Amino acid sequence: MRTLLYLGTLAAIRHNPPICAYYDRLRERGKLKKVALVACMRKLLTCLNAMVRDETEWDDTRVTAYFKTAPWE
Repeated sequence: MRTLLYLGTLAAIRHNPPICAYYDRLRERGKLKKVALVACMRKLLTCLNAMVRDETEWDDTRVTAYFKTAPWE
């Protein structure tokens, strides 16, 4: 499961603008590449778990809003 999440996050960082922007913000704050990647993995996993819980499909607007918010911003 970890490998699938890792590979999915790598693809998302390259092709999904909100996740890419979140990764870039973390890197600009001085986080190491692997640390920023794991943070994106965790956020993506939380989003996917909420989708399973709510029985909803992928919605770009909800995912975009989720990745734009962070407790420290």
